[in-house]
Amino acid sequence: MHIEGQPGSEPDDESRETPTGPSRYVFTPPTAPSGIEFKRVRRVAGGAVPVSPPEKRKSRRRILIPAAGLVAVLVISVGLLGEQGRQAKNHLQTAAGLFIQLQQQVLNTDVGAARGTLAALQTETRAAHDATDGFGWRAAGHLPVVGDDLRAVATVSAALDDLAVNGLPALLDVTAGLDPSNLVAERGRVDLAAFSRAAPRIASGLEVIRRVQRSVAGIRADGLVPQLGTAVTQLADGLAKAERLAETADRAARLLPTMLGSNGPRTYLVLFQNNAEVRATGGMPGAYIVIGADAGAIQLLDQSTASDLGIFETPALKLAENIEALYTERPAIFPADVNLSPDFPTAALLAQTMYQKRTGVRVDGVMATDPIALSYLLRVTGAVKVPGGESLTSENAVRMLLSEVYFRYNPAGQNAYFADAAYAVFLALLNGQGDPKGIVTELSRAAGERRLLVWSADQREEAILTGTVLAGRMPDDGAANPTVGVFLNDGSGAKLDYYLTHAAALSVGGCAQEGSRELHLRLTVGSTAPARGLPEWVTGLALSGDPYTSRTNVMVFSPTGGAIISVTLDGKPQDFGAGFERNRGVGVITVDLPPGESKTFDIAIEIGIPAAASQAIKPRLWTTPGVRPWLTTVTSGAKCA
Repeated sequence: MHIEGQPGSEPDDESRETPTGPSRYVFTPPTAPSGIEFKRVRRVAGGAVPVSPPEKRKSRRRILIPAAGLVAVLVISVGLLGEQGRQAKNHLQTAAGLFIQLQQQVLNTDVGAARGTLAALQTETRAAHDATDGFGWRAAGHLPVVGDDLRAVATVSAALDDLAVNGLPALLDVTAGLDPSNLVAERGRVDLAAFSRAAPRIASGLEVIRRVQRSVAGIRADGLVPQLGTAVTQLADGLAKAERLAETADRAARLLPTMLGSNGPRTYLVLFQNNAEVRATGGMPGAYIVIGADAGAIQLLDQSTASDLGIFETPALKLAENIEALYTERPAIFPADVNLSPDFPTAALLAQTMYQKRTGVRVDGVMATDPIALSYLLRVTGAVKVPGGESLTSENAVRMLLSEVYFRYNPAGQNAYFADAAYAVFLALLNGQGDPKGIVTELSRAAGERRLLVWSADQREEAILTGTVLAGRMPDDGAANPTVGVFLNDGSGAKLDYYLTHAAALSVGGCAQEGSRELHLRLTVGSTAPARGLPEWVTGLALSGDPYTSRTNVMVFSPTGGAIISVTLDGKPQDFGAGFERNRGVGVITVDLPPGESKTFDIAIEIGIPAAASQAIKPRLWTTPGVRPWLTTVTSGAKCA
């Protein structure tokens, strides 16, 4: 499963609408080596001067390694060491095309063809390494002006050869062994032995990637010929992406066997979040199922709704004072409110405790998903029949589960339909309905949008999950990557959040004299709800005072150690609640939205890390997964003078 370690991806400095799934890589056939032109450079006192203007080329996104970086490395090889330089150029140029070809074959799971391409690739990287590893090249590496460039080419050639010979074979073996089509030995059973066999090979490949990373990180890119410096930077970025992918595979290989019962039976509580009544992690927990796993065999043990667990007269767990100050005791009293906090491990522990108190069964973990994620799976499984109701398809699942059900059924019928729908989709997956590769793809998409969350009661397993998007916990902040969270909780006691719209623009502000830094958030929340015609099950308790006016409690989380400084609406200062959670300042804004209206807030946020002033800032933004995608913009900031 392709699940990167951090949510979404590092944002570019451009507007984008949060996609309905993770971005897909598009590959185009590489041009023949003879069709690639290189810019010759000549040295003068001021540096390298181009003889002819460089040809602009469209960058391509890579999965295993950025082949464009290989091609750019060749620029400084031409003419530097005569025949050796030309040999290195030719071999690395050919390797660039082979890397692209290998990536496409891996994507298509054409393992046989990929093995042949890998063999050819190893020949080219070995030859390039040999051409840049002789005495003459090493000696020239000590020359003034050109020496650093020559050393960089030699380092890159050696690193890529190490990757091709020692790293990629292991990862290719894993690709073959973990083909989703081969993992299901029989209906309802996952082949855990495949993961056990793959684990050491993944660990080996990951170590090679990290070794190559350390080698490339030792190159001072800012002192090289510009084209070479850019290539080295691209190579470092590509290796970082490759490490995240390999690390994800490594975690999965270590985690899945034990979580699926290789060392004894396991049970898991699976919550289905109702996004029509928004909660910080996505939606109000509605229906749930309990599944069991034993030696890879999976079965359904229980199903019901959160309302059937009832209200707890006293808190199921004692909440920390700062948590209770933000959310009152509601998360520990009402099963439908366990996820008022955006921290999924907190919500999961509350859900586990409540289920145990009501049933006497202590589950080994808690998972959560939502109707949007179910609609992704239905693209692969096809329609599933819901007893006593309309069949669910990828086209109607979101509308049926978050809107139509309230027009067709009373509350008891709604709960029954939710539970039956969850069971029907689970049963389709359990019976092997749909292509396994497609199921893995859609699960990865849901995880990337944080619509699939996992918590384990086993501390060792939870430690492996920590840092991934599955964990549902905001990432630790560094000075260069402060994270801001915007999370929503319904305040209407209704199902009006089906009509909610939202946009957020995050940018880096100026520098304060004491070394702190500010972030600026422009947040817009709107409602597309009709002004009449909704059933009472949708308008609900109407806590806003008007049945068609939605009330949303917007929670803005600062980076670690930071604070919410101010909130303005149309240029006028606004009062807001304040608190803190997990060492982050939290500002709470209550927003009432009549049908068709929207409100835009400007929020100043202190980063709180003094070192942030001394380097460029590339912030990150987390948001509550909604029925509709967020429109987001994240803009980086240069370091302070």
